Amino acid sequence: MKIDVYTATGSKNGSLDLPAALFEAAINQGLMHQAVVRQQSNRRHPIAHAKNRGEVIGSTKKLYAQKGTGRARRGPARSPLLKGGGKAFGPRSDRNYHKDMPKTMRRVALLSALSMQAKQGSIMGLENYPENVKTKDAAAVLQKMPVELGRRILIVTPARHRGIALSTRNLPNVRAITAAYLNPEDVLGARHIIFFVDAIAEAEKIFGGERDRPERAVKNPEVSTPAIKKEPKKKPVKKTSVPSSK
Repeated sequence: MKIDVYTATGSKNGSLDLPAALFEAAINQGLMHQAVVRQQSNRRHPIAHAKNRGEVIGSTKKLYAQKGTGRARRGPARSPLLKGGGKAFGPRSDRNYHKDMPKTMRRVALLSALSMQAKQGSIMGLENYPENVKTKDAAAVLQKMPVELGRRILIVTPARHRGIALSTRNLPNVRAITAAYLNPEDVLGARHIIFFVDAIAEAEKIFGGERDRPERAVKNPEVSTPAIKKEPKKKPVKKTSVPSSK
């Protein structure tokens, strides 16, 4: 799969082959959804908080006697059954929304997101971008490239690029990240993804290779160790005293 490569002036400068390990993986929509939900949940900080019956200010005295009044039984005024009482199952500010996900599943979700964006033709390359920090220069480059301004644009650099970070942070819907911080939420949420040419090789180095796993020791069934037979322990013989004959 090939993408177009553009220079810092916005002109096209050839094409580039995308590595199959990153951009031709099988698309797994279930894992992509799970990874995005995990990112959003881990970023969530609950604010809403409702007091329960133990936190509401008021007396714990029973309103009236259990029997003898002819009315339904009532507890204290802080009961969730009464107006002004505590909330039984309200939102709590100490709730933990953290979700966990294995590294292998996160990696497959990212490769699925990159492959889907590549099939849709949303990825392009950029090279020779200078270290300037002018926002108008970055806006001029994007205007010359075939991108829809106003839609989300993700720019991926091999390492922290001071020029692209400072010149795009004030542009609406433009986000710049390094290749090591690629994630399914940013990839799927972008309408256009602009990779620095060196960033593609860096991403392949981080996410494309197979994980080295230690080989398990395989037992050779042909070689069998002789079984050691243990001799049974002999029970001690009790000596019986023989009476002497006189």
